[in-house]
Amino acid sequence: MRKARRGQGHRWLAAACLGLALMSCAKTAPVGPADTPPRAHVSGGDLQGAMVPGTTVAAFKGIPYAEPPVGDLRWRPPVPARAWTGVRDARDFGHACLQPPPSSTGIYSGGMAPVSEDCLTLNVWTPAGAEHLPVMVWIHGGALVGGSSSEPLYDGANLARRGIIVVSINYRLGLLGFLAHPALSAESPQHLSGNYGLLDQIAALRWVRDNIAAFGGDPGRVTIAGESAGGLSVIALLASPPARGLFAGAISQSGYMPSYRALHEETLGLPSAEAAGAALATAVGATDAAALRKADLVALFKAGLAQGWQPEPVIDGVTLTRQFADTFARGEQAKVPVLAGFNEGEIRSLPFLMPKAPDTPAAYDADVRRRFGPQAPAYLAVYPGADPRADVMASIRDGLYGWAAQYLARQQAAAGQPAYLYYFRHSTPAERARDLAAFHASELPYIFGQVGPSGALGPNWPRPPLTETEARLSDAMMNYWVGFVRDGAPTAPGEAAWPRYTAAQAGYLDIDDRPAARRGLQPAAFTYADTLVATRRQQGRGWRLDIGFSAF
Repeated sequence: MRKARRGQGHRWLAAACLGLALMSCAKTAPVGPADTPPRAHVSGGDLQGAMVPGTTVAAFKGIPYAEPPVGDLRWRPPVPARAWTGVRDARDFGHACLQPPPSSTGIYSGGMAPVSEDCLTLNVWTPAGAEHLPVMVWIHGGALVGGSSSEPLYDGANLARRGIIVVSINYRLGLLGFLAHPALSAESPQHLSGNYGLLDQIAALRWVRDNIAAFGGDPGRVTIAGESAGGLSVIALLASPPARGLFAGAISQSGYMPSYRALHEETLGLPSAEAAGAALATAVGATDAAALRKADLVALFKAGLAQGWQPEPVIDGVTLTRQFADTFARGEQAKVPVLAGFNEGEIRSLPFLMPKAPDTPAAYDADVRRRFGPQAPAYLAVYPGADPRADVMASIRDGLYGWAAQYLARQQAAAGQPAYLYYFRHSTPAERARDLAAFHASELPYIFGQVGPSGALGPNWPRPPLTETEARLSDAMMNYWVGFVRDGAPTAPGEAAWPRYTAAQAGYLDIDDRPAARRGLQPAAFTYADTLVATRRQQGRGWRLDIGFSAF
């Protein structure tokens, strides 16, 4: 394993000092805009970044960790980036990976970064004087079809100012990231395809292992973190044998491991993924791997929409050996501390997951009994339908996000690892006015220190106001997250002690205006979901999509 030489990571600090005579200056000395830009030397060569205005944090952006996956490298595992000559300008983000344009009216809409297949880059924020600091690697969300590391919300400077190094990464999305096909498998030395986006994430983690010392980071103290599809990616990396040893902690925010991912292997196995990919290739007239690589991407994307293709991690026997639930049930996951949780109003901002609820409690009861059959009484005991819309939203939330977070905490605790669970319930008047209280991803501005009049949020996002309550909560959440990255335990001075999760106590942090330690997070909902997932896993190919959480 190649590691950067000790002291190599502080070249940018030395350059920021006023000359060789001042190289003994304090490592925390502020660096002004007139000083020499920060530099670092990594495996590919020299980088020149920039200081974040008003801080002593250096940012290095658009660093390639793999070769552009274009031409013959499309639908192949990532290849390490080649070295460059001279000093590479690392002041600007790289391209976002190819994806559909975002909605102009959705809550998550915002400025779209330029997109390209040449997108396998990462970014680093490191504080002045960094030496052997812990590292958080951020994996963006976007349902595996959208998003990028360059989104302003993910700016790592505020977290870096608290004594950690933040890395954010791009990875291939959609068809380019998760398409499997028999011809692609046939040319692979391991006879598999798909999971290219997950392999990109693993390649980025290897780059961090080999190069983070150049920025003052400790390669032995890397925590992976992500939200939504990033949270799913964290769960996948915990389950992935090739990712072993590349991280020492994991944070999954609103990660999902829903029941259809928790079924028997054949449901998401390589043969079924290859069959879906072959159907897409046939639709655009591609009969072999070469033709597939030359196929018109727009036509391929249209075929995917027409056929209902969705990006999914593939159980290929190597990158992922079992369905996630089976991996964790057998204790075969990475044995590292975990922090996981979800938001009370997850579904409020995700209308595509929210079908029309029955109009009345009586109609709700009849619909549940018709759809769920013998499982209806158990479902109605948890979601009785006095408010049909609220109970439908709750059932979808619990099935997608709640069960995954609690299952992850439970299984890590069972494996003897520290586990911490949270439930984010905080909301602002602007959110409540739009029926968006504690919506999906609403915790992110607090974790990245973006409350108040920040330009990091899109035009349709209900911005948290810069009040004492919001500022204090953001400060607390940043401290909890930094504490976990630093020590494997989330701590925040002056705030509630976050209880470690155990099966007996089921402790969690209830995050509202003031975080509070509590026990037993929705035990009836978790027990119902856990029983249902176990039933579905036993059914194997006999599962039905209309048995379960989001059956409306």
